[in-house]
Amino acid sequence: MSKIQEIFQTYGPEYVKRYGNNMPSAHRKAIAAIVNCRTGELGRFIRTHQRIAYSAMFDAASASLKKLARDQRFIGADQTGFFAVLHTWGRLMQYNPHIHVVMPGGGLSARRDQWMGSEPDFLVHVKALSPIYRAKLRDAIDKAGLLDHVDPDVWRKPWVVNCKAVGNGKWTLRYLSRYVFRVAISNNRIISCHNGMVTFRWRKVESRRWRKTTIDAMEFIRRFLQHVLPTGLMKIRHYGFLGANAKVPIQRIRELICDLYEFLANLIQPPVPHESPPRKCPSCGTSMVHRALLSAGFIHTG
Repeated sequence: MSKIQEIFQTYGPEYVKRYGNNMPSAHRKAIAAIVNCRTGELGRFIRTHQRIAYSAMFDAASASLKKLARDQRFIGADQTGFFAVLHTWGRLMQYNPHIHVVMPGGGLSARRDQWMGSEPDFLVHVKALSPIYRAKLRDAIDKAGLLDHVDPDVWRKPWVVNCKAVGNGKWTLRYLSRYVFRVAISNNRIISCHNGMVTFRWRKVESRRWRKTTIDAMEFIRRFLQHVLPTGLMKIRHYGFLGANAKVPIQRIRELICDLYEFLANLIQPPVPHESPPRKCPSCGTSMVHRALLSAGFIHTG
């Protein structure tokens, strides 16, 4: 447990009790996030057992998504396809291992002859996904015989797995591509290295303003090296119909998707424009033709 987390866990409830009525919602969320943070306890374990822990994270993410994708309440697909990317650093090169997963909104039926689409802006519920991922990761670590190396409190805390729609995925792919062949920090972010101190620039999430941070050169090297992966570890992995051993060709999946949405388009016919009947002249009964609209400014009296 970090010192910050220890302080918040000890005194946070009293702070909320005293100032809660006047606290912004962002402050409440920050306190809850720090109190329930797992990076401290679990991060040390992952850093010490990287090869096993990273593989366990991949396996847990894959198993969790496959399990919920089969659920009829969400997609009801027998086979899905997705790829996952391991990312270990934050903006300040701090150690923050996590998995990004990009998954199409749907999957294949049991007979592999139908595309089962998800809701346009919804894949699976995070309240269901989060505890399943936690349990799958715990089981994987237990299977490796290392469960005793993790603080038991980690498994009793609530976990949050983020899941959101990203449109056609182009922006997400562009975002993830930065981490595929790059290291924790690039040369153009390093401003200076002088007298044993390194200054580099960084940006907060969803901010375009650059900030500067100066740290000791030894600390800089320590932060950098903790993101060097074990030799031979695959940090990008493909699953399901996106995997190398998939039996259904991608072209066939494209055809199934097109068939589904063409069928839906035929079911939902565009509304027929309704035309009002022409107005009749109250004197002769013939149809009147609209010529112009006169405003009040054109009406003169007297």
